[in-house]
Amino acid sequence: MYKPIGEMETREDVGVEAVPYCCSTCDGGGPSHNLAIRTRKTRSLSTSAATSASEYRRNQSLHGPSPVTTFGPKACMLQNPHAVMHIQDPASQKLTWNKPPKSVLVIKKIRDASLLQPFKELCVFLTELKSMIVYVESKVLEDPAIAADESFGAIIKKFCTFREDLDDISNLVDFIICLGGDGTLLYASSLFQESVPPVMAFHLGSLGFLTPFNFDTYQSQVTQIIEGNAAIILRSRLRVRVTKESREKKAREEEKGLIMTNGDNESSCKAMQYQVLNEVVVDRGPSSYLSNVDLFLDGHLITTVQGDGVIVSTPTGSTAYAVAAGASMIHPNVPAIMITPICPHSLSFRPIVVPAGVELKIMLSRDARNTAWVSFDGRKRQEICHGDSITITTSCFPVPSICFRDPVNDWFESLAQCLHWNVRKKQNYLSSEEDEF
Repeated sequence: MYKPIGEMETREDVGVEAVPYCCSTCDGGGPSHNLAIRTRKTRSLSTSAATSASEYRRNQSLHGPSPVTTFGPKACMLQNPHAVMHIQDPASQKLTWNKPPKSVLVIKKIRDASLLQPFKELCVFLTELKSMIVYVESKVLEDPAIAADESFGAIIKKFCTFREDLDDISNLVDFIICLGGDGTLLYASSLFQESVPPVMAFHLGSLGFLTPFNFDTYQSQVTQIIEGNAAIILRSRLRVRVTKESREKKAREEEKGLIMTNGDNESSCKAMQYQVLNEVVVDRGPSSYLSNVDLFLDGHLITTVQGDGVIVSTPTGSTAYAVAAGASMIHPNVPAIMITPICPHSLSFRPIVVPAGVELKIMLSRDARNTAWVSFDGRKRQEICHGDSITITTSCFPVPSICFRDPVNDWFESLAQCLHWNVRKKQNYLSSEEDEF
């Protein structure tokens, strides 16, 4: 039901003029070397932002200019050297409804009494005033405070309910509204293992780095999302495959004294797949020994992690556990995967950033003294033994998170408000008289 404007879509598909951005220093003429001009005003939650976006010529792109694909007199990267490689301009990431949305999933933080009244107000607004089909998880309605409210009973009867891991609602929900903290957005991501509906997250939790909307003006904000366009940021996810070797096979190998290899033979293995928004964490669990795991990149062993563990995170997850472990913060529009060691027993093991398209594999080293444990966005925690493997790459199913203003301003606002980035008492001004001394 939703469609983020992408580089493969035409103007007829999305109803907005999207001109690819090209570097102004490129040789030659032609329309491909003109700066992109946004010619249609789009409705936004920030009127001033929408106006400015439609009235100025963009002279830069967050993803960089379209690169020249000829190198010297004879070398080129494309078969047709005159072709232009277009790189998506994040400013064109606007949400457009093909048809008016009719259904919405409301996710509420469980066991939080402070959210009961906002939850009820929002559901009444969506069902009575907007005539929306509201989906709610069954365990939310099991809260005694909700079940005992007779005045809310008529609204509850209109709900469509589902149960996690049992009911598939992936093709039933047009968009999602989260009430709570960042955990509600992570939970919404876990419910959809493929395409994810647009997510509108209200800040009603503790941190709120991923929840840009305030609930005070929810009616006007939700109305704008339903009726018009909205800026979105595509938060990349990790596709994780956990392959566990058959324990019966492992026992037979140990009896025969066989040495386990890198686990490429998966004929008798059990595989599970996850979509992860923040990070995959591999740690030593309850053991007092160092974690000892091998890290492969595209099939090549690049290092062995000896420490408390390792974090593999998305750009969105770079401001979560990774930043607490000493990693840099990466804007969600940057296509990358971050690898961050946890308390490594090495003075030179620094966090690194690798391209989004690589495939990582994590396995226990052959001489590891203990097993390891893995979790995905803090959930589904499980033990990793010898012969098991964790394969990680960037998923092709991102989470389209609706912005309050735009991807850049929202991110820096979160850095300032939630993490107090670069907060320092300012240096006093030095007068000319003081300068003489």
